[in-house]
Amino acid sequence: MLLFFALGLIVHFVFFASIFDIYFTSPLVHGMTPQFTVLPPPAKRLVLFVADGLRSDALYELDEDGNSRAPFIRNVIMHEGSWGISHTRVPTESRPGHVALIAGFYEDVSAVAKGWKENPVEFDSLFNESKYTWSWGSPDILPMFAKGASGDHVYTYSYDAQREDFGAQDATKLDTWVFDKVKDFFDVARSNQSLFSKVNEEKVVFFLHLLGIDTNGHAHRPSSREYKDNIKKVDDGVKEIVSLFKRFYGDDGKTAFIFTSDHGMTDWGSHGAGHPSETLTPLVTWGAGIKAPQKVSSQQFDDEFLKEWRLENWKRRDVNQADIAPLMASLIGVPFPLNSVGILPVDYLNNTGLFKAESMLTNAVQILEQFKVKMTQKKAATLPFLFTPFKLLSDSQQLDTLRKARSYIKQEKFDEAVSLCEELIDLALKGLSYYHTYDRFFLGISVAVGFVGWTSYASLLILKSHSDLTRSARKEVKKPHHLLSYGFVAIGVLVACFLMIQACPWTYYVYCLLPVPIWYAVLREYQVIQDLVSSLLTFPLSHFVTYLLVFVLGIEVLVLSFFYRYMLTAGLIVFAAWPFLTQLWTRAKITCLSWALFSLLLAVFPLMPVVGRKPDLSLVIGAGLLVLLLSLAIVITLMKRKITLVKEELLVLLLQMVSTVLSVYVVYSTHHSLLKKEGLPFMNQIVSWATLASSLGVPLLSPTTLLPRLSSILLSLMSTYLLLSTGYEALFPLVLSCLMFVWIHIEQETLQQPGVSSKQKLSSIQFTYNTDITQFRLLNLDDIRRAFFLVFFLVTAFFGTGNIASINSFDLASVYCFLTVFSPFMMGALMMWKILIPFVLVMCAFEAVQITTQLSSKGLFLIVLVISDIMALHFFFLIKDSGSWLDIGTSISHYVIVMSMTIFLVFLNGLVQLLTTKKLQLCGKPKRHLL
Repeated sequence: MLLFFALGLIVHFVFFASIFDIYFTSPLVHGMTPQFTVLPPPAKRLVLFVADGLRSDALYELDEDGNSRAPFIRNVIMHEGSWGISHTRVPTESRPGHVALIAGFYEDVSAVAKGWKENPVEFDSLFNESKYTWSWGSPDILPMFAKGASGDHVYTYSYDAQREDFGAQDATKLDTWVFDKVKDFFDVARSNQSLFSKVNEEKVVFFLHLLGIDTNGHAHRPSSREYKDNIKKVDDGVKEIVSLFKRFYGDDGKTAFIFTSDHGMTDWGSHGAGHPSETLTPLVTWGAGIKAPQKVSSQQFDDEFLKEWRLENWKRRDVNQADIAPLMASLIGVPFPLNSVGILPVDYLNNTGLFKAESMLTNAVQILEQFKVKMTQKKAATLPFLFTPFKLLSDSQQLDTLRKARSYIKQEKFDEAVSLCEELIDLALKGLSYYHTYDRFFLGISVAVGFVGWTSYASLLILKSHSDLTRSARKEVKKPHHLLSYGFVAIGVLVACFLMIQACPWTYYVYCLLPVPIWYAVLREYQVIQDLVSSLLTFPLSHFVTYLLVFVLGIEVLVLSFFYRYMLTAGLIVFAAWPFLTQLWTRAKITCLSWALFSLLLAVFPLMPVVGRKPDLSLVIGAGLLVLLLSLAIVITLMKRKITLVKEELLVLLLQMVSTVLSVYVVYSTHHSLLKKEGLPFMNQIVSWATLASSLGVPLLSPTTLLPRLSSILLSLMSTYLLLSTGYEALFPLVLSCLMFVWIHIEQETLQQPGVSSKQKLSSIQFTYNTDITQFRLLNLDDIRRAFFLVFFLVTAFFGTGNIASINSFDLASVYCFLTVFSPFMMGALMMWKILIPFVLVMCAFEAVQITTQLSSKGLFLIVLVISDIMALHFFFLIKDSGSWLDIGTSISHYVIVMSMTIFLVFLNGLVQLLTTKKLQLCGKPKRHLL
């Protein structure tokens, strides 16, 4: 059995990794020739301002008095330049946003996951193509463009990461630091001849990364005074820098300015998903080569923003975020970034028709170069008779379109040339996507076949080893015929040869060959299959159809809950009614009523808003008080049941109560300290980390008796959970745990059935790691319900207070008791632990259910495995590669979550075994019984 679990772990890791190989591979190709316009550019230098985390509406809208928060930028819109909205893509995070702005392509998720400062793949950028680039700002953003640059011409000036403090008194200092350093830089340039000559070169870029707005948004929300005041500070700083450039360069009219943002921010101070407040960012351009404001009488847009912003009379020009990179390259005359997929927004350019047409043609050739390289690579790795080229853009069509575009330019039909180039770019981008996803269907079928085989094998193993369903019909097991082995070996050799001829990556061998041994293992159990068919023929058809429909309906509810959280509410309401439809109601009325009460209470949480949107400290404090009351109730209950506790165990209960009080105090005092902008108190930080560190150790000091140990685990974990809470979610583990306690009792009441020994008192049951198979019974149909309950409760723990599939379901304020200085991985780890705490509580309860019902954990885990794999197969087929980026990302994340759950349960089970069965002694003195 141990070998099976090891193989299962490997198989699931392969299935899990396959999604990254199929959907998350880098779209980048190398080997293209740089493309640039030969005509002289309008600007010698470019200044790029990126106000991190700035929403478009926050910049463009007027305040309560009818005044702009950014008067200088608004004056530019009305009198100097062009403006619009830059539409970002998911994930709306700083790294992919800056890559889209500066390199012109949308970074794949696997690159984002590998870090902020490192480049998992080499990519070209505007900075790399420039003569010189000077950049100031965050140490999390600037280094990746310097590391990706060839030679030594990209210079970065970053402040210490400790400045990125969400609890600091004034986050605008991050922006004033940048403005001050730029001023100092030009002061030095006036007296340093070498630097002076460099900054007066052509093709020069100055990049100012302004992080203050993002930091204030996370700390105080975009509706706060701090966020809005920071916009005014940035506007003043931009005005000063523009004046500085005009003075330094003598107002030569050769400087182009771009002001934009990498992403927006939700009302609750987060970003990462596809809400319009995150994907709509401002774009304001002015200076050399930029079209002046254009008055219009009306504009057609799907939104109502223009009237709200009172900008309906000034021409709005929207772009995709990646389009800004070719715009900047065109303005200063550098080659378009090699991997850019942006389309030059010619409507922003104030230049001749010839320049626009030539620039657009350059853009088309640059994207076409990527298409050719991608096609050549795929053609070389595919057998000639199997290769299917992209039919919409053949070689002859490429030549004809380019020839026609050049002909239009010679005939001075510039608008026609631009339009033709846009069509060519559209086809080339579709072709890039076609070749990038060329093997997706083939790999997907291979993985799906392996998936079905593995689920079938796990189901057969349940019937063979943990069920008596087929034992009555079981005859002497025959060994499989040699032809079966030879046949599968031949299939494996043929598949391997096919992949070898096409020079496929080694991962393709894994995905395509894995189904072969899996299906061989399935067909080896043909005797079990025969016995199953025989048993089903004797089983009442109506009963079989009923069980099957209920099982399928339950799976569908779980799948739908990933899209609609209220489905969990519907499921919990059905759970509440379940005992009243069985004989349990006649045997345990109080237990059934408690089950219904807590099921209905838990059903409320999926109907609540996602965590973080409406923080409420009073609910956190209230949850802490309930934990204290629960602690007292536990002591009283143990005394009534005459459970003896030693001195050390009473000290543990007292320690947990003190820890709860400290947690409530730390949450309260930290909140008020941050409101006063005094930062995170050091002692609060010490207490928070100490509470977290001890949360898994303290329960090991309590008795291994079922109820005391479960109570101790809950109290310890709740102290940490309170520190990580901002609102109603602090009540969630309490209600969930109460339901789990009732679940243990109600499952014990279901033991009145053949094959199960008489039930024990819960007060006498011990958590022990028992591997004696004689202690366990065979599985029955009721155990499928128990396994389904476990999966349902795990999904509820996952989605009960938010939608994990969306990155922005979490508020950074959750971790402010531990740290306020920006640290994405540490903050992410803390929020992950917050997610895992309800998981641990559910798994601990399930461990108790297994013990009280005398079930083999291996058999039950196999049922859970089958249920989760069926769900995963659902999501595998629901994965999208078209539509909005939010739809694509969400469909992939659902699959990843379910696959992670299966793999994760193996490790979580080990943690739960440790938490429930191990016992530590505070000292070696003899025990003194106090109760």
